[in-house]
Amino acid sequence: MATYLMLCKLTPQGTATIKNNPERVLEVNREIESLGAKVTAQWATLGEFDFVSVVEAPDAQTIARVSLELGSRGTTTYQTLAAIPVEDFVASL
Repeated sequence: MATYLMLCKLTPQGTATIKNNPERVLEVNREIESLGAKVTAQWATLGEFDFVSVVEAPDAQTIARVSLELGSRGTTTYQTLAAIPVEDFVASL
């Protein structure tokens, strides 16, 4: 499984959704699993992004599908980064 960092910003609609239903964050994590990926760690953050999630997915196509599905709802925007373990990175040089 490959590891990805998903940086999430809530839209005004997303902020209202979370305020009215905080459990929605956990529901979305279950939806990510139904799309073939898994959230392994997650933080609510202050600053430019509202949430940072570590997600495992079998390939780039799966994480792209996750990002597209979640982003198409209009409640969030995502920046998804591939994460390479440092040991693997060094070994590849």
